[in-house]
Amino acid sequence: MEYRWRYEDSAGAEQQGPAQTFEDQQEAELWLADSWVDLLDSGIEQVTLLEDEQPVYGPMGLHSPE
Repeated sequence: MEYRWRYEDSAGAEQQGPAQTFEDQQEAELWLADSWVDLLDSGIEQVTLLEDEQPVYGPMGLHSPE
């Protein structure tokens, strides 16, 4: 099994982002916790976690709640 993040704009259209893959969900989530600001700065608005191309959860916005 392989996990990866799908990067999206605010309308849900897929965007280019780091081509990172992870062995488990926890590793993917830890990476996102360290990388979300950089992703947001690059124009990515939301992410969806995929396991072998099947959605696990998301889309999840990267902006802090107001």
